[in-house]
Amino acid sequence: MGGAFESITSNWEIALTMSFGSMVAGGTSMGGGVIAFPVFTKVLHITPYDAKVFSLAIQSVGMSAASLTIWLTGIKVEWRVIRWGSLGGLVGIFVGLGFLAPILPPDVIKMSFTIMLTSFGVALFALNRGMRKCHFSIPTWSFREKSILFVTGICGGLMSGLVGSGIDIVAFSVMVILFRISEKIATPTSVILMAFNAVIGFLLQIFVFQNFTEEMRSYWLAAIPVVVVGAPLGAILCNRFDRDTIAHILILLIITELITSLLIMSLRPIVVYSSLFALVVFSYLYYWMYHVQVYNK
Repeated sequence: MGGAFESITSNWEIALTMSFGSMVAGGTSMGGGVIAFPVFTKVLHITPYDAKVFSLAIQSVGMSAASLTIWLTGIKVEWRVIRWGSLGGLVGIFVGLGFLAPILPPDVIKMSFTIMLTSFGVALFALNRGMRKCHFSIPTWSFREKSILFVTGICGGLMSGLVGSGIDIVAFSVMVILFRISEKIATPTSVILMAFNAVIGFLLQIFVFQNFTEEMRSYWLAAIPVVVVGAPLGAILCNRFDRDTIAHILILLIITELITSLLIMSLRPIVVYSSLFALVVFSYLYYWMYHVQVYNK
């Protein structure tokens, strides 16, 4: 108990940052990184790699607490997305943590992730310009949908292994843009999916890759008392918002992510080229999903 209290007092900046980040993580599909990453890297001078390690560690607690709240309060989710996305996420986060993270430059990874979010934000804005069809579950269920969600889980798991978050926003984007699921269903679904993925990632960091250092443990202990309250509170508040409000909050967070990334990242040539490549790839993917009419009935 004394060690935990000492961690809080010596790392109060971490706890304060996560008091805001945990509410964002529990109440949206963005994860708390949109708040935490710029503070950690520029204000607290924590390396992007350590910020990624900490992100998975603390989300294993905060997102789990939010997931328990979602389950206990009966908030509706799409369990089929969670099951198939989690299976793919197991593969993706292992590959991301063990094979891609050690070789890919952190600034390239971060800006590519930001560009993916920006492309999704544009698609979400276009989708919500007027009245649209919203489902509370995937309207058709076959091998096609299972395969899409499994691949979505792999891609999201890769992203989580690289930046400490990602399967939540990847799954959310596929649910909303492709399957036309309401944001009120997609948000808590993505939170539970991220909780599973974060727990697996945290266990891999401890027992397989062994990169959870004593310093990270101190940060983790300082943030736990905050996130076990903030993340469930975010989940409860989100459930009280209507679909349009959730979409508007998400677009605002994406704009914040884009601005902070442009301000804190050094735009060296490889970052610019990789960002342009990511822009083309993700813009095409979201353009394709936006124009698929199979689920818009």
